[in-house]
Amino acid sequence: MKIRLDRTLCDGFGACAAHAPGYFSLDDWGYASLEGDGVVDPADRDGVLRALFDCPAHAIIRMSEPES
Repeated sequence: MKIRLDRTLCDGFGACAAHAPGYFSLDDWGYASLEGDGVVDPADRDGVLRALFDCPAHAIIRMSEPES
C-alpha cells in the first residue's frame, strides 16, 4: 500500500502520529509530515489504516495497493 499526505488539509489533530509514528511526525505546531516515500510495510498496514480512517480532515490519501 502507498499513501500520501496532503498537508494543506491537515488540521493538526495528531491521530496519525499516535497510530503510525513510524510514518508520521508532528511539527512544533502539531501539523503532520509524512516520513519516507509513503510505501507502507505490510507489518505496519493496520496502524497506517487506523491513522487514515481516524484523520478527521481526510488529509491521508490511500494511493495504491502493492502489485502482485
